[in-house]
Amino acid sequence: MIILAENRNVSVLRKEQSHGNFKQLNKEDKKMPLVTSKQMLTDAQKGGYAVGAFNAENMEMVKAIIRAAEELKAPVMIQTTPSTVKYASLEMFVAMVAAEARNASVPVCLHLDHGSSFELAVRAVKEGYTSVMIDGSKLPFEENIDVSARVVSVAHPNGIPVEAELGKVGGKEDDLVAVADTNTDPMEAKEFVEKTGIDSLAVAIGTAHGFYVGTPVLDKERLSEIRKVVDIPLVLHGASGLSKEDVMDCVKRGICKVNFATELRKAYTDAGKALLEAKPETFDPKKLGEVGMVAVTELVKNRMQVCGCDGKAI
Repeated sequence: MIILAENRNVSVLRKEQSHGNFKQLNKEDKKMPLVTSKQMLTDAQKGGYAVGAFNAENMEMVKAIIRAAEELKAPVMIQTTPSTVKYASLEMFVAMVAAEARNASVPVCLHLDHGSSFELAVRAVKEGYTSVMIDGSKLPFEENIDVSARVVSVAHPNGIPVEAELGKVGGKEDDLVAVADTNTDPMEAKEFVEKTGIDSLAVAIGTAHGFYVGTPVLDKERLSEIRKVVDIPLVLHGASGLSKEDVMDCVKRGICKVNFATELRKAYTDAGKALLEAKPETFDPKKLGEVGMVAVTELVKNRMQVCGCDGKAI
């Protein structure tokens, strides 16, 4: 069942409309509202692929990501971090992504990435995000359970799924810095999922946010062990810079959602730099946006194919 979303107060239940799986969507219907991540990730888990989740910083990146999804007929998740929300606003991104989703022929989900507080996650639900993450991974285990369960208690009555993180993914994400990796313990993961009621779990297996300085060494056996004791979809953060072989192997071992952020920002910015170097007289921001969109679209298409979600929205 796909949960449709529209702006409302948190206390108002979201409308539901049954479409079965994505293969049963009416191909003639080109109008599609935002959907939640619940069915997307459930279908990915059953189908042995992962949904690509891409961070957007502006309108151009939103359009580029959805363009890639339509070209490959792939379900897609668009994400914003707390710093991106601070730069614009929750309302701005809901409006932009919803407007594009209504004219898209593929399922589009708007996800709060690395929600830094209970309050922010609740605001995102209220404003119309169709999936939220609460990141309590820097907290002690019991406090992480508590804040994640609290978000679930608000999101679930409104039909919104919740992602949480256990263990610490290295590197920097917004203002959060992990100086050392603490990989996810399988039995703690089992307990965490049971006590919180979350819908998906981001695991730490040696990945890092940002670009890698050296070649990352992933603890894939740990991922397989987590998969044995946790039955909800698993999420891989820090995929920018990973080899396609690493990502594909992680998908085979149970990853159902793969996050890409840093490399999209770089692709967008590098395209603008190249244009200004070739044509320094350029002053129209739309020209910069156009080349940025082309670069992001091609990168997203590549990552979707690595995840195996291309053709899954037919």
